[in-house]
Amino acid sequence: MSNLTNILWLLILISAFAPYFQQKMLELARLRMLRRLEKIRGTRVITLIHRQESRSFLGIPIFRYIDIDDSEQLLRAIRLTQKDLPIDIVLHTPGGLALATKQIAHAIKAHPAKVTVFIPHYAMSGGTLLALAADEIIMDENAVLGPIDPQLGEYPAASILKVVETKDTKEIEDKTLILADVARKAIAQITSFVQDILQDKMEPERMKVLVKELTEGKWTHDYPILYSHIKDWGLPIRTDMPEEVYALMDLYPQPTQRPSVQYIPIPYRREGEPRPKGGA
Repeated sequence: MSNLTNILWLLILISAFAPYFQQKMLELARLRMLRRLEKIRGTRVITLIHRQESRSFLGIPIFRYIDIDDSEQLLRAIRLTQKDLPIDIVLHTPGGLALATKQIAHAIKAHPAKVTVFIPHYAMSGGTLLALAADEIIMDENAVLGPIDPQLGEYPAASILKVVETKDTKEIEDKTLILADVARKAIAQITSFVQDILQDKMEPERMKVLVKELTEGKWTHDYPILYSHIKDWGLPIRTDMPEEVYALMDLYPQPTQRPSVQYIPIPYRREGEPRPKGGA
């Protein structure tokens, strides 16, 4: 009986500490992949990955987004990088706080050496602003960016302004008029910021079109902007994503109770087709 009790306690201890060791192993694997990518590219690699966009604790949703902690850590990483050393940023985010995003974008813009942003899946809202600040964007051909029009609470700033423009002010509540004033300032501020970021990267007329489309509410805030559209704007963008970036993303799994998507994770080819060089 004593042996059985000891075995049970041992199993309990293993189950209790297993998640901790699994997490540590995952962190080591991430660091190894980061270092591998750095050696290949000759850069410092920084990740800004919000893989777990929505989680739940006691039924209360917890959202992952760009916050002040992210800006503090990323700014520190840039400060620790030599001025002549290029930086690669692996970006996967739904966006976040305007203050934190603008701080990071300013630091990216100010770094003297080349800064490249890698977008394997999506970089919406504030993530798009960070991509615009970089010297080059490398994204998967199916990845997307998104509009950066300001949001005031649950409402787009551009939509608030339209209410004021289309109705008699006597029929509008004071709160809406106040929101319209804030909305007008928010759009002016983000427009000025984006123009400052892009002024030495593209022709003035193209920049004017890009800024207007992104900031003035042409699309809903979750509208996916595809590679072809981004290239038409004239931004420095490519789709030759290194395989190491995809491998790195695999090390940021999003926990789920059951998989929504399942497949055999190996390359497939038709019967009789030759094996690709170096492939399976």
